[in-house]
Parts: sequence; structure tokens; C-alpha cells
Amino acid sequence: MPLDRISENLLATVHASPRAVGAHDKAAWVALFAEGAEVNDPVGSRPHIGAEAISRFYNTFIGPNGIVFRVDRDLVAGHSVVRDLHIETTMSTGATVVVPMHLRYDLVETPDGWRIARLAAHWELAPMIARLLGTGTSGVLAGAKLGPQLVGELGLGGAVGMMRALRGVGGHGKRLVRRLFTAVAAGDTARVHTLLDARTEIRFPAGTPVTVAEFAERARELQWSKMIAAGRTVSASVRVGDAHGVAFVDFAPGSSRIAAVTVFLDG
Repeated sequence: MPLDRISENLLATVHASPRAVGAHDKAAWVALFAEGAEVNDPVGSRPHIGAEAISRFYNTFIGPNGIVFRVDRDLVAGHSVVRDLHIETTMSTGATVVVPMHLRYDLVETPDGWRIARLAAHWELAPMIARLLGTGTSGVLAGAKLGPQLVGELGLGGAVGMMRALRGVGGHGKRLVRRLFTAVAAGDTARVHTLLDARTEIRFPAGTPVTVAEFAERARELQWSKMIAAGRTVSASVRVGDAHGVAFVDFAPGSSRIAAVTVFLDG
């Protein structure tokens, strides 16, 4: 399906991010964000809000490393872009880790063009730490360097805030989402109604509100693969018929109740 002009402009802004990262052009990368923008990376950690905080985030996690985006697909809905990808990061010590990820960019139009208002990076911190340490001495050294960098750039509160990403819905949330997807794929509407209720906000596809019954009907034969639990959200790479996409399942605070389901699709 041909892209409209707004979608092209949104993608142009999003695609400028990995170019700036690859070129280690901090000024260009920070300039992609709107005033008061928010970076949630990973989702579940303390967000970085505003240009100064985003600049410090760059100094800590981007500047010292080599980062390559391995993108499977881009999805556009409204003023949001979702990227289904893996990111390959090579630390200053030579350790390399590949992290499965879903990125969501919410953008706003400004006098200077489209800018990122919120970046939500869905990836799992604990498995990434395990992969890093599993690379051997170079990984251990990278971990040892990162601690002082975190405190130096973000302060003790920022370092502790990063570790908040170790909490969240985790494996329990993934199991609930698998039950939901299994019921939807099987056309088991009764089971779907036990996992979702009238309060659940469902958008299928993104931007189109639907009822639980409509979701259960339209998403029959749903397939899913990569699944990530970050903070209180589980995201998954999905396929419905000929359309591919990413689903985000949000859980209510302090609860196992599914509060929202949003599915971005490419067709």
C-alpha cells in the first residue's frame, strides 16, 4: 500500500535516528526529539525527559558503543511508527550482544518538522545482561565500565531508575498473553472474554477501537513469534492473514488485568 505524505515524513524522521547513531552524531540525534520529549529505554526503567536528560542518555548508552539496527519491518498508524527489529551493540571492550526489540515512536509536528515526542524501547534487561556476561571477559569488563558511566551521567537515582526495568509483568504477563492469543487464534470467544473485559481498550488495527467480540472475530488465526515483556507491557511480533505487525498488551498497574491491546499492522 503506497504511503501518504505524512507517513513518509514520519518514517523519514524515524530513519534519521539510526543514521545519527551510526555516525555518532549526538547533536543530530538529540535534535530529532521535540521539546519535553521522553525516552523510555527500556520500557519499565525511569524515563529520560527533556533535551538535557536525553543528551545524558546518549552519553551513557549510545556514544561509547557501536550500534546497528537490524530492522524486519516498519509500521505506521496515525502519528506513530513501530519498528520490529534486533539491535546489535558492540561495547567499547569489544563485547557484542544482539537484543530482540520493538520500538515505538510517537511523533508531533513542530515548526521544524516532525519530531519524536516519545520513544518507547521494548526489550528485556535481564536477558541482555546475561548475554553480555556470557560473551566472556570483554562482557564482564563492559559491565564493570557501565556502572560508573551510569552513575556519572545519570546520578545514583538514574542508575537505580535503570534497574527498575528488572521489574514488571515478566514471565507471568507473557503466559497470560499467550493464553489470550491462543484463545483468539482458536476462535474461542468465551475464553477471550475471560481474559479481557469491558474496560479493556482494544485497537485493532491501531487507531480503530473495537469491542472484545469484534477483536476475537477479526483476529482469528492470529500467529505470533517474538514476545517481549518490558515494564507492564508485553509486545509480540504477529501475523493476521497476510498482514504482519506488532501487538502491545498493557497491564493495569499492580494487577494482572489486561488494560489495553493495540495491534499495529502493515496491511
